[in-house]
Amino acid sequence: MSGPFVLPVRDILRAPGEMREFEILVPSPEKWGEGLAWVDAGEEVEVDVRLESVHEGILVTADISTTYNGQCSRCLVDLTHPLQVEFQELFGYSGDEATDFEVQDDHVDLETPVRDAIVLSLPFQPVCQPYCPGLDPSTGERLTGAPVPETQIDPRWNALAALSARTPDHDDEAQRPAADDTEKS
Repeated sequence: MSGPFVLPVRDILRAPGEMREFEILVPSPEKWGEGLAWVDAGEEVEVDVRLESVHEGILVTADISTTYNGQCSRCLVDLTHPLQVEFQELFGYSGDEATDFEVQDDHVDLETPVRDAIVLSLPFQPVCQPYCPGLDPSTGERLTGAPVPETQIDPRWNALAALSARTPDHDDEAQRPAADDTEKS
């Protein structure tokens, strides 16, 4: 086995309690993700990984850092944002219980779990800013400020609005005791 995401585990196989740490900086072998957010092929992927030998296999814990590209789902502006994700997977020994990943030829291949963790953490509908106003529905032009929604009042409430305008709020005019007049406990 060989590849940028393949790590040797021969020295910690079937030795519970042993641990090794690696730092990997490799380019993404292909475009990961579809739709409005993706990691381009060749984008640097940094993986800080810890391999721990346990009775069932090799427990892999990884922190991943990369950058994703995309388009704002509201205004279609191009985006580039950092992405931080972590995962933990058990690579079981061959022939033992069924696991999603297995130790093969004294190595673990992290490409599939790294790709899965990145793709699953990509935003489904990325936005350029939290309150992106989007596009004008009539012209298709990008809106620059937050839209001011028109609030239409139901005409049935007009009688209450008129009453509220004529009636002063008596609570505001009421005398309140000063702080010195209050009871002390």
